[in-house]
Amino acid sequence: MSAAVEGEVRVFAEYERDFTEEADVVVVGSGPCGAVVAHELTARGKRVVLLEEGPPFTPQDFELDGALSMTRMMREAGLRTTRGTIIPTMQTIALGGGSLVNSAICVRPPDFVFEGWEEYAELEGTRRSDLDPHYDAVEAFLGIALTPDELQGQRNLLFRDGCDALGIESEPIARNVRGCRGSGECFTGCRARAKQSMDISYVPAAIKAGARVLTSVQVQEVLSDGRRATGVRGQVVEPFSGRRSHRFRIDAKAVVLAAGCMATPVLLQKSGNLANGSGQVGRNLQFHPGIAVLGIFPEKVDPGFGATQGYQSLAFLREGYKLETLWAPAAILAVRFPGFGHDLKKRLAQVPYAANWDAIATCHRSLGTVRARRGASLDPILTWNFDPEDAQVLGGALYQIARIFFAAGAKTILPGVHGVPDEMHSLEEADVLRTRRYAASDFVTASNHAFCTTRMHGDPAKGVVDPRGRAHEMDGLFLVDTGIFPRCTSVNPMLTGMALAHRSAQAVADEL
Repeated sequence: MSAAVEGEVRVFAEYERDFTEEADVVVVGSGPCGAVVAHELTARGKRVVLLEEGPPFTPQDFELDGALSMTRMMREAGLRTTRGTIIPTMQTIALGGGSLVNSAICVRPPDFVFEGWEEYAELEGTRRSDLDPHYDAVEAFLGIALTPDELQGQRNLLFRDGCDALGIESEPIARNVRGCRGSGECFTGCRARAKQSMDISYVPAAIKAGARVLTSVQVQEVLSDGRRATGVRGQVVEPFSGRRSHRFRIDAKAVVLAAGCMATPVLLQKSGNLANGSGQVGRNLQFHPGIAVLGIFPEKVDPGFGATQGYQSLAFLREGYKLETLWAPAAILAVRFPGFGHDLKKRLAQVPYAANWDAIATCHRSLGTVRARRGASLDPILTWNFDPEDAQVLGGALYQIARIFFAAGAKTILPGVHGVPDEMHSLEEADVLRTRRYAASDFVTASNHAFCTTRMHGDPAKGVVDPRGRAHEMDGLFLVDTGIFPRCTSVNPMLTGMALAHRSAQAVADEL
């Protein structure tokens, strides 16, 4: 096989033997953060190799069956969970990363989130006003805009109506879409290709500018010479089976790790505990634990139509949670339905009358770790503990969702919480959601927002990177995924990760 050509994307079937490449910069991970860096550096005339362990997906590859989709597109077949408090968490293995299967939500956190970051992590230059130019650039590139009413669908507009009735501020969600049809298929991949996932936005732009994109390649080690990163090496892996074959090495002047909050610390640990003099690599794991309530309305809602997540309320961010609408394939939603047999069938028959609204919580007290396994596996050992006080925050969110449902006209809600009735028919019945003292195990929760495992910090003894993503202890090594957040964002993190990556790209270019 000849060397990769500038402006090329290479797939599994094209690897015939071991190979070596050279570049100015090698970027590991093609999700939102890595794709932005790759594009920005190629636009500056740098020779970039972008590496992705997963394959490219086309609309013909997307599976509407939620279970089958997760098996094909998620690491550990979508069954990755933590030890300690069990919380499922999904990470995508595909060109474009999580942008293929998320709901395209793009939200700028409010000022107080960044003020908290600066105080907590002794940072400078990381206020919202410092990042606004980078948010602007990303939003302009992706065409991010508020979801219009005609694409909301009834289940999203009912959330708006309930908030309005209670005087709670709400707003349509800004998303990275162009030509959305409201098909509600974000979770399994947008067959209309309206969602501006990285594989059809930033990655093609990088390729057009000369980036070499290699898919189905698993990076297993960051190479270094003294305190300078010099490249990466690994093996080609077969899509879906993970079978390893040919070996490769990429020599580069700078290494950018954007493999994700869980894979990046594992890669550093597997590389001789690289850049970890602070001892913070793999520590401080945070999530946005999420809970959802299903509401049943007297009239059909037809939840299959509408933006997957089209409306939100930021009114309770300071209390520790964000409210939003949500939809997913019925088979996925059904895992939290109570009952079996005929009872379960009756519940499923109510789906056309249902809406599903959720909350994500800010849980600074609930922390965990990411550790590498012994042997060749790169799947992490995750441990996380849900602090009892953080669990009470979710109780408050449940009650507010119940209020909004009944204000919008729901006749029944299914809170999906252990220790309370399966169904509630009035706000009076739902009052227990507000007053109950919860245990962490009471909730059916999950989170795909993960942070802080290679956190930025102004003091090199307390963090892994500086605010530009530059490793404190290694020259030529940059980290740009959500692992560098010092704390969670309290809102959906993709846009903030991309804005930080946009800023880091200039720092990488300056160092070459």
